Amino acid sequence: MGIQCVDCVREAAKVAPRTRTVFGGAVRQGRPVVTLTIVGLCVASWVLQLTTGGAWTQRWAFAPVLGVEEPWRFVTTAFLHATTPLHILFNMYALWLVGPFLEQAFGRTRFIALYLLAALGGSVAYLIPTSPTPGGGWLSAAVGASGAVFGLFGAIIPVLRRMGRNAGQIVALIAINMALPFVIPNIAWQAHLGGLAIGLVLGAAFARASRERQALVGWAAPTAIGLSLVVLAVWKYASVGWI
Repeated sequence: MGIQCVDCVREAAKVAPRTRTVFGGAVRQGRPVVTLTIVGLCVASWVLQLTTGGAWTQRWAFAPVLGVEEPWRFVTTAFLHATTPLHILFNMYALWLVGPFLEQAFGRTRFIALYLLAALGGSVAYLIPTSPTPGGGWLSAAVGASGAVFGLFGAIIPVLRRMGRNAGQIVALIAINMALPFVIPNIAWQAHLGGLAIGLVLGAAFARASRERQALVGWAAPTAIGLSLVVLAVWKYASVGWI
């Protein structure tokens, strides 16, 4: 066996063909790094919520009244949860069910884009029906990764269909969870619906792109969806005279 210098090996690795999934994601061995990172961030954030007397929640939660001056809250709220364990346990379990599969299928970068845009879509969907009038929900905060998780649920449907697999179980799971707000109070169903819609659209774009256009769709679709969500949020704030 010959001996190769480190630089030679590195250069060879750059030009070597990389095995990719049918959706364009690089096939990687080992743990789903992005999914585990999101879980870790959510758990760490939840611990801070419990130990800071609500200060951490107030700093990062989204409420329509705060969105103009602190727009990052549209996304950071997806890393917060109610202080009761059931909320975060359910979301992290759901994330673990579908996250590793989609992370492998789409690749890390597109999976991150999917998760963050679904979170943003959930917050925008929560914003749209609210009003600054008394009782209009303008001051009410919504927290949780549910919008992002529903985005993953939505995205996996076109993926499974592209693979010729039955998506019935996922559809049933979505239907059950969409029905929960009618039984359990104080659930932001709008965020669930918004995240689901973004996941369906972005997942379909990723899943249906031809091999030749996967790279183009990989940045064009998230960019277009992100800009559309920003426009919707700006329109809402302008319509009520906040900008």
